[in-house]
Amino acid sequence: MITFAPIAAVDASDVEHLLDLAFGNDRHRRTAYRLRDGVEALPGLSFAALEDGALVGSIQCWPIQLTEDDGRATPLILVGPVAVQPDHQRAGVGRSLMELALAEADATASEPMMLIGDAAYYERFFDFSSRHTSGWTVPGPVDRDRLLARLRPGQVVPAHGTLGPRVAALVPGAD
Repeated sequence: MITFAPIAAVDASDVEHLLDLAFGNDRHRRTAYRLRDGVEALPGLSFAALEDGALVGSIQCWPIQLTEDDGRATPLILVGPVAVQPDHQRAGVGRSLMELALAEADATASEPMMLIGDAAYYERFFDFSSRHTSGWTVPGPVDRDRLLARLRPGQVVPAHGTLGPRVAALVPGAD
């Protein structure tokens, strides 16, 4: 039986090992890692999936921002990576982790969310889409169709800007 816990409940080295299994040892070269460089995952939106106490999946969410040419910054939340042990893939673990993180984000009225992922899957199940991101730039290569955003009713994001790590002044609770 799969249970869920805050990611802080598991050893960070176990999470890193899971990420290596799911995405390979070269995963740090991906564009998504540049977006979250130097920031800590948001503990209230990052979770572990456990089976008999062993880590079988994880999701992390990160404070990032979209900076317009005039310097105005809009806070966003980067979702991912979502990682699942290879022998547990296609069993709904990743989907359950996404549902948990999004439900928590919705309950806390978080900032708009974005991710880099399979548009057909994330639009179908989680209402992420590329319709808001066509004018966004990222610090590295990205397939434009995989740059996705999820806005709740009433949320807006700039049509143009550059994505990057969130500066301390925009991080909730930062001095």
